Formats: sequence, C-alpha cells, structure tokens
Amino acid sequence: MKILPIGHVSLSQAVAGRLSGSVLDGSIKAGEQLPSERELIQQLDISRATLREALKAMEENGLIEARAGVGWFACKLDADNLAAARDLAGAYRQLGAEKTPPGGETPSGPHRLPASSEKPLHVPNLQTDRLGTFEFISWWEKDKVRDANVMVVGAGALGNEVIKNLALMGIGHLFIVDFDTVEAANLSRSVLFREGDTKRSKAQVVASRARSLNPHVHVQYLDGDVTTQLGLGIIRRMDAVIGCLDNREARLALNRFCYWMNKPWVDGAIQELLGLVRTFVPGRGACFECTLTEQARRDLSLRYSCPLLARQNILLGKVPTTPTIASIIGGMQAQEALKLIHGMPVEAGKVVHFNGLTNEMHTSAYVPREDCESHWVYGEVIELPARASRTTLSEMLRLVRQDLGSDAVIELDQELILSLTCPSCHTREEVLRPLEAVTFEAGHCPSCGLLREIELTHEIRGDETFLERTLSSVGVPPLHILRARNSSEFRFYELTGDLSETLHFRHFENPEAVSAIPLRERISLGEAVEPDEGDKGPAAGRIVLHDEKTAPDESVP
Repeated sequence: MKILPIGHVSLSQAVAGRLSGSVLDGSIKAGEQLPSERELIQQLDISRATLREALKAMEENGLIEARAGVGWFACKLDADNLAAARDLAGAYRQLGAEKTPPGGETPSGPHRLPASSEKPLHVPNLQTDRLGTFEFISWWEKDKVRDANVMVVGAGALGNEVIKNLALMGIGHLFIVDFDTVEAANLSRSVLFREGDTKRSKAQVVASRARSLNPHVHVQYLDGDVTTQLGLGIIRRMDAVIGCLDNREARLALNRFCYWMNKPWVDGAIQELLGLVRTFVPGRGACFECTLTEQARRDLSLRYSCPLLARQNILLGKVPTTPTIASIIGGMQAQEALKLIHGMPVEAGKVVHFNGLTNEMHTSAYVPREDCESHWVYGEVIELPARASRTTLSEMLRLVRQDLGSDAVIELDQELILSLTCPSCHTREEVLRPLEAVTFEAGHCPSCGLLREIELTHEIRGDETFLERTLSSVGVPPLHILRARNSSEFRFYELTGDLSETLHFRHFENPEAVSAIPLRERISLGEAVEPDEGDKGPAAGRIVLHDEKTAPDESVP
C-alpha cells in the first residue's frame, strides 16, 4: 500500500483558500469589492499580518486586484486563474475544516478558521541556548521573535525598561529613537545608564547597552525628534511600535504616523507610583487622539495666534517618576509588543491603570471618535528611487503631477514656517523649517526683541520661490512617505532611495555585516527602476530622478 505524505498548510494559505472558495462559488462576484481588512480580520479571527499574506497570494495568482486608496476587488475567473483558485481552495479543505458537498461547491458565509496545530516539542540545550527556556512556552515562536522589527520611541526611564526586556527576550531588530542626552538625574531610575554616560545621546547609550545584554540583537538608533526626523518608511517596516514618551505632542505625532502606516503601537505613562498602558490598533477601537479632552485638543492645535508659545507650553510639565513604576509599566509594554508579534489577542482601544499606592489595577475602554483626524490609513505606497537630500521640491512636484494631473499638490505633515516678520522694524527672515523645529525664543526679532509674525504653509502648490530647495532642506526626513492629492484622490510616494542608509540595524556591528532589511531598493539616482511584479504603482517604469551630476533634461520625463 502506498502512503502519501501529509502536506503542511500555513494559516495564511488556509485564509487564501477560504476566500478563493468564495470567489469560485460566486459568493464574491467578479468586480465586487472584498470586505474591509477590519471586517475580514474579525470574521476569520486572524491577525492583520496573516490576512495580508493571504491577500498577496491571491493577488499573485490573479484572483484579486488592489485599487489604491479603495480596497481589494475580485477578478474575473478565466483560463489563467481558474486552476490557481481551485488549488488555493483545495489547500483550505486540506485542513479538514470544511467538508466539500456534492458538486464540489464550497459553502459561503463567515467561518472561524481552525486553530493552528500544537507546537512540536523541542528540548533545548540550556547550557548553550540563551533563549532555551522560552521554548517551553506553548505559544512562543522563536522565528517570529528573531525576525521581528520593533521600534521604541523614548529612551528615558520607561524606554530603558522596555529595551532591556526586548533585548532579553531576543527581539531580533530594535530601532530606538530619542533626541535627549543623559543627565545625572536619569541615573536613579534608568537601568541602562551609567555614571560616565552624562551628556551622551540617550538613544545611542541604550542601543549599545541592549547590544551588550544580547549580542544576537540587531540595533539601530536615531538621535532625533520623532515629530520631525523620523521617516514614515521606517514605521512602515515595523511589526510593533512602543511609545515611552513624556508629552502629548510626541504621542499625537506617533499615533498619527502609526495609524497612517496601519501599525499597532503601545503607549505607556508613569507618574510617581501611578502608571498606565494602552494598545492602539488601527481600525479597532479608539486611538490616542480619541482619548484627548477638548482642552488638550486646543492646547495641541498648531493653527492659532501664537503657535510657537503653544508648543513651548506643551513641552513643559516633566513629572516625577520612580524606577519601580517604570519597571512595572515597561514590563507590561514589552509584553504587549510580544503578543502583537505573535498575533495574540490584545485589548485595543482600552487602558490598563495601575495604582502602586493601593496595588489596584483596572481596565476601561475609550470611546472612538467618528471625526478623529488620526483615523486614516494610507493606501498603496509607491516606492521611488529618490533621496530626501538630493530630490528637489520641483522634481517631486513634477513627478506627482505626472500621476495626478497639473492641479496636484504635495501635502506636508507639519506646518512649514516660510518667514518671520517683525511688526516693528518690518525685517523679514526666510526660515523654511517645520514649525516643530523652531523655538519660541527664535520667534523673537533679534533687533527689537518683539515676537514676530509667522507665515505658514502645509502645501507645495508650484508657485513657491523655493522649489529648487531639496526635500531635506525644508524638513522632510530620509525614507519619508510624501502624500499628494488632486481634487479627487490621494497618492503616497516613498523616498525608497534612502532605505539602505536609513534602516539597516547595523549599529555596533561589523561595518561589512549584511543588512537585516532586504535591499532590492539599492538604487542609483538617474537610472530607471522597474518594481517587482505585483508591487507596481502608477509611476512604475518611468521614474528617473537626477543627482548633482545629471543634467536637468534627464530628470523626470
């Protein structure tokens, strides 16, 4: 008797098969839009990562197509994709989750996928494997943890605890952001700082110490401000983001960035013996901006009479903390990130309060706001062989208008200060810097001492006098994703030419070490780029940007 081998079907293959079965039996008709990602996640009880892997498989087999900013649509079945649909549907039936009725039709309707098979027993060598004891955890998946990309924003007391925990757990890639330096007062509550670290970059110090705790962890740090110096392309490549921040402005910026990139993030806050943890997942419950009071919204508004002073007030208000509450809340944050990496359930849009005075803990839910400005997920991202330091506003606008028409404009994430004008002596200073990068003191006239009038903009419309300035010179960070629009649609453009230098996870490693991020985007400006199949945007095949050595007539055609 011949015994056939038992095939292995991943959960994403099962999801692709389940949806392909719905296309085959007509439950999803040709040209019909699939339910939103949020609805599919809830109906199928799976993670967002699993769903996207399944949708990508269906797209590669010609069963569905993506429409930028709209969603997924079923393609017409024909000789080219019918066999693929049947193969995918067969993979779902292979799990035994569904009996095929007479006639070979697949039942339609919401259906909970079966649980994954039990984790195989593996006995590690505890003498040589530093993460060996984790293998005894039933849900632990070593490969997922090793391959994960996690960003930690803020390297103070909370950040120290979070980074320590992530390094000890073997999170493969840590990206750490902070613009501050170590001072003596940090030493009483920050486990990774030492006496000789004063005046050093916090981000650099904790990244180095994380690497010392676990040399198998790949680290990278950014000594900069999350509100102005972090490219969205970095967040786009993260599996989870953890905020260890001490002001609302930075939290709001991180919340919007994560929502735009459809990435979950974990927020933590501490004061004396009190703390809270909350996980925000786009499309599931409230986000950070939903939690703000009306007074907080007014304080955070960037468009009122004295925005520089408003920012100055926001950044005040440091609160006292203890190392004990930092340890408790930082541990909870790291644990939430671990759950996100494994696709485990989290209570999105809820807050866990811990009262160290009474040792009481309780959870409450926020109410999502229908008009929340953060609730917007970017559509398809078009990857460009462009770099922020070389590409001019004129070049970028020309490319955008090639896609969206002559009325297209580029929208900036922050208000750009064009100039400061003294109301007394009428001297005008051209600034061209983001509002967040200009202090209240700098807003005063150096001659008269009066607060100057501010000229702002958040759009590039084509009639500006500074169009030959580079993107970076007006505050656009490397590997950023710019958004552009006409009267009817938005499109999103990534400066992917910055990828190899901006996201590498190679700090404190051999300079010749291979990057942990696949660098198919290792692109030279001035040459045409053909994106991978299935990853083509409207500008595919016709993007040619020039550097300093390329003549202007060789730029975007």
